[in-house]
Amino acid sequence: MKKLSVLLVALGAMCVASVTAQASPQTDLKAFQGYFKKRFPNVPLAAYANGAYALNANARAQWQSIMMFPPYEFELANGKKLWHTPFKDGKTYASCFRNGGVDIAQHYPYWDSGTHEVRTIEMDINSCRKRNGEAPYKDLTQGPIAELTAYMKSLARGKLVSINLSAPGMLKAYENGRRFFWARRGQLNFSCASCHVDNAGKFIRGNVLSAALGQGLGFPAYRAKAGHLVTLDKRYMGCNKKVRAAPFKPQSVEYRDLEVYETYMDTGLPLEAPSYRP
Repeated sequence: MKKLSVLLVALGAMCVASVTAQASPQTDLKAFQGYFKKRFPNVPLAAYANGAYALNANARAQWQSIMMFPPYEFELANGKKLWHTPFKDGKTYASCFRNGGVDIAQHYPYWDSGTHEVRTIEMDINSCRKRNGEAPYKDLTQGPIAELTAYMKSLARGKLVSINLSAPGMLKAYENGRRFFWARRGQLNFSCASCHVDNAGKFIRGNVLSAALGQGLGFPAYRAKAGHLVTLDKRYMGCNKKVRAAPFKPQSVEYRDLEVYETYMDTGLPLEAPSYRP
C-alpha cells in the first residue's frame, strides 16, 4: 500500500506542475499504465478497453452474456445507414474522411493546424454535414451523432490507439487535460482519479468502478440506465454531476482536452467501441 500511495502522489505531482513546465507524456504514460499493471497484475493490458468488466469476474460474465446479442445493434445499423445515405449534393460521410473513414478512429483526437484546435470525431461529422449543405447535429450526446460516431469507430474496432502529440497546441491540450483529470471539483471534492485510479475495481451502489486506463475506448456506449447509445461527453457530464460540479457543454475545450489526455494514456490498447455499460 505504501508503494501505491507513493506512486499516486507522484502521478498527482506531475499533473499539478506549472503550466510553463515542459510535459513528459511518455513518462506519464509509463507511470500511469505501470500503476494499473502493478495493482491488477492478472489483467491483460488489452482487457482494460472493456471498462469495469476487466476487473471483476462476476461483472465480466454478465457482460459477456449481454454482448452475445449487443443491445446497441439497431443503433449501430442506423449509424451505418446514415453513413452511406447521400447528402443532397450526392456525397456521403466517407467523402470527408481520409481512407473513407476506415481505420482512422484510433488516431482521434488530433490537432488541426488549420483551425488551431483539437478535433474529435463528433466535430468532424458535423463539419462534414456543413460542408455538404446539411445542418449540423445540435445534440452531441446521443441520437444520430452517437450512432454515426459508433459506426465510424466500429470501422477501426480492435486497432491500437495512437494519437500524435507533436504539435505544440496538442501538447498544451494534453497538459490541460491532465490537470483536469487530477483536479478535485464539485461539492464532493472528487477528481476523475478519486474514483477511477484510487478506487478502481471497488463497488459503488452495486456497480464496479472502472479503471481510468481504457475507460473511454468503449464509447459511444449503450448505457443500460439510458436505454441507448451515449457519447463520451455524455459520460463526462454525468461524472461531473455526480460529484456535484457544473458540467461543461458537450465538445467543450475542457472535455476535448480531457479526451486527449485519457486517449494518450490508452496508447497501445485496442479500440472497442461501441460497447455496453450499466
